[in-house]
Amino acid sequence: MHRAGMPAATQTDPALSAAAIIERAHDAAGGDTFVQPGSLFLEGYNIIRGVDGGESLWDRYAMWRVFADRKADAHSANGRVRIEAWREGQLAMLLAYDGNVTSDQNGPVEDQSANALWSSNFGFGAIRNAIDAGWQQARRPDDMIDGEPAYFVELTDPSGGQTLFGIRQRDFAILSVGFQTPRGWHERRYSHFFSKPGTPWVQAGRVRLFYDGIKKNEAIWTDFRIGEPMEPGLFRITEPPDRPSWE
Repeated sequence: MHRAGMPAATQTDPALSAAAIIERAHDAAGGDTFVQPGSLFLEGYNIIRGVDGGESLWDRYAMWRVFADRKADAHSANGRVRIEAWREGQLAMLLAYDGNVTSDQNGPVEDQSANALWSSNFGFGAIRNAIDAGWQQARRPDDMIDGEPAYFVELTDPSGGQTLFGIRQRDFAILSVGFQTPRGWHERRYSHFFSKPGTPWVQAGRVRLFYDGIKKNEAIWTDFRIGEPMEPGLFRITEPPDRPSWE
């Protein structure tokens, strides 16, 4: 019997192993295309939350990502990535990593210890490698995410790093990821999924980012492209662009 004021029990399936849950999450997200996409381009906008509760808008926002085939450490920089943001026609943020060097709008950063800061951004990709050799998977107590019953699976990568994923029980959509970073416990919540004709890829249209439980920003993705060639020079900045690079 469910008592008023108490949360309803989730419809858990104790027979499902952690690895089986991850495999079904792979299938739900796009199968082999999700596990080995090669590259990903995302476009949309980003709402930045201030410490006082205010907000600002990056009205043009994009990310380019080239994925490494394997990962031994889920939270270290690997592959290549570029993140670019604009506000009312002015460059608001530019950051890139070419596999060795981190660059910002002024070019390669002088102190390459900045590469360690990518640990606050890398983590979701752990689920792609989760059933590779050397990785471990463990179920954790089921819970609710935004009112949806979810399985929780903790992954341990070959370096010993841990990443916690929340997987929706009804369709195995990936609803959350959480991991420790230099900025505190980082959690991302995924919703508003969409797809496009001609690809099995399923994209989260809304990604909310939290540090130690406080929302810092939410990215709204409106378009994606999978598997397109990306020139290495895109990820090494020598001068800031005067207009969005994807136009």
